[in-house]
Amino acid sequence: MEAGNFVKTSAALQQGNDPYGLELKSECPEKILVINVGSSSLKYAFYDTADESRRAKGLIERIGLNGTRLEHRGPKGEVKHELEKSDHAAAFKAMVTELAAKETGVIKTAGEVSIVAHRVVHGGEKFTEATLITDELLAEMEKLNLLAPLHNPVIIAGIREMRQLFPAVPHVGVFDTAFHHTLPAYAFLYGLPYELYEKKAVRRYGFHGTSHNYVALRAAEFLKRNPNELHLISCHLGNGASICAISHGRSVDTTMGFTPLEGLIMGTRCGDLDPGVLVFLEREEKLTASKSEELLNKKSGLLGLSGVSSDMREVLRAADQGNQRALIALNAYCYRVRKYIGAYVASMGGLDAVIFTAGVGQGSRVVRELALQGLEYMGIKLDDKRNRGATGDEITRISDDHSRVTVVVVPTDEERMMAREALSALSPSYTIHIANNGTLS
Repeated sequence: MEAGNFVKTSAALQQGNDPYGLELKSECPEKILVINVGSSSLKYAFYDTADESRRAKGLIERIGLNGTRLEHRGPKGEVKHELEKSDHAAAFKAMVTELAAKETGVIKTAGEVSIVAHRVVHGGEKFTEATLITDELLAEMEKLNLLAPLHNPVIIAGIREMRQLFPAVPHVGVFDTAFHHTLPAYAFLYGLPYELYEKKAVRRYGFHGTSHNYVALRAAEFLKRNPNELHLISCHLGNGASICAISHGRSVDTTMGFTPLEGLIMGTRCGDLDPGVLVFLEREEKLTASKSEELLNKKSGLLGLSGVSSDMREVLRAADQGNQRALIALNAYCYRVRKYIGAYVASMGGLDAVIFTAGVGQGSRVVRELALQGLEYMGIKLDDKRNRGATGDEITRISDDHSRVTVVVVPTDEERMMAREALSALSPSYTIHIANNGTLS
C-alpha cells in the first residue's frame, strides 16, 4: 500500500460496500452502548450492528439535583419520566432499566451489550485514537485531569462505574482531542516559552474531534469524493462551538485550544481573548482564578454580550425585535465564524466545501447567511432558497449551483462515530487504506 492516510472502518468496507466507513457493520453482530457523561447529565445511545432499526438514544438530566428527568427514544417510541434525586451510579442503572424495558427497550437483559464506548474529553498527546480501557490506561487518563478538571474526573468516575455494571465486555475510550493530533507544531504551539510545552504540556489540543471527523466523512460521501482529496472547513456551532480545517482527511487547525475556551464566541464562553484583559481584571477587580474561570466559562459569550440568553434562538428573537445588544452579540458571533473561515482557506491554500453542523449550525439559516456574508470572492455563494429550506435533519446542499465551493448542512452524529471508532479499536482488521487516487487497497 502506498503512503497516505488510514481510515478505520467496518468489515463491510473491506467488501467495497461502504467506502466511507460510516455503516456499523461487523463480522460478528455487536450490541454497542455509547456513553457520554457530564457533571449532571448522562447521554447514551445503543446500536445493534445486525439490525440498524434497533437504535435507541436517551438523556438523563439534573443528576444529583431536584427534578432529575429521563428521556428515551427508540423503535418502540419515546418516553419521558421523572427520577428520584440520585447520583451517577443510580442514573446508569436507570439507563439500563430503560434499555431493557418491555414497553420501550431494545434489549432483554444488560448481558446482551457486547461493547461499551465512552466519550473522553481530553486525551492529551498520548491518546490519539480510540483505545481499549484497562486499569493501567485509566491510571494514565487520570494524569490528564489537570488538563480538563471540569470534565475528565467525572468521566473517569463514570467509566469505573460502568465497568462494574458491565464487567465482562470491552470498554473503549473515544477522545475528543484525538482527531486533532495531526495538527502541525506551528499550529498547536503558543508563543510562550517552549519549556511550558515541554514540562506542562501547554499547547493547543482542540475538541469536538469526533463531530468534525464524522461530518467530514459525511460531506465527502455526499460529494462523492475521496476525503483525502478535499479541503474542508467544518463549523460545529452549538452552545460550545469550534471550527476545524480538514485537509486531505486530517485536522490541520482548529479554533479551540488548550481548553474549549479559545476561538469562537459561544453560548457562555468568551472565545479568543487578550490575556492582558485578565491581568487588568486581576489588578483592578481583584479577580481570583476561580472567579475568572466562572467569568470566562459561564458569564461570557452570547449571554454576556446580549444580556438576554446563551441560547441563539432567544438571541435571534430579541435581535429581530430590535434589541441592540442582542444584535451586536449575533453579529459578533457570526463575524468570528467568518473570520476563521477566511483564515483557514489561507492556511490550507484552497477550499472545496464548508460544513455547518450542531444545534446552531444545523438550525439557524440566519447564522449561516451572516457567517458567509461577503465571501463570494472566495467562491462561496449561498442559495437563499436552499438555505431557508434546510431543516438540519438531513444533509443538504445550500450553496448556489455556480458556487465554486459547496456549502452543506450536515447533521452530526457523535454517538454513531463513537460506536464506529469502538469497533475499529477492537478489530485491527477493520483498518483499510484509501489511496490518494480514491481507490481502496
